[in-house]
Amino acid sequence: MRGFVINTIATAIAFAAMAYLLKPNIQYEGDVPQLILLAVIAGVVNGLIKPIIRLLSLPVRLATLGLFSLVINAGMLLLIAWLAGKVDIHFTIHGFPPNFSLDALIWAIIGSIVLSIISTIIGFFVPD
Repeated sequence: MRGFVINTIATAIAFAAMAYLLKPNIQYEGDVPQLILLAVIAGVVNGLIKPIIRLLSLPVRLATLGLFSLVINAGMLLLIAWLAGKVDIHFTIHGFPPNFSLDALIWAIIGSIVLSIISTIIGFFVPD
């Protein structure tokens, strides 16, 4: 249970840092409890849905030498934004949700790269 709480707080910090660094294209407007809920949503998506998508896209990932993983991570970030909108958390990626565009996908790719870098840095300081 302790590991879950620590990882959720670390994910919340990573989301807050990503939103701060990539403002105005990736926006989060809310308080700390909503940020924690956003981190829980991200944990559920990454724990339940992402492994299935990664398995189904294995041939494409192999053909692109793993670069398709960037698109998968961007899709998961867009899914997190969509689910956050369903529970009244204001987390948007270049107007998504509700407006989906190529720019939203590009910013989701950039956001997923920045989020993974921030999570790696936080991982150096937070024990598992």
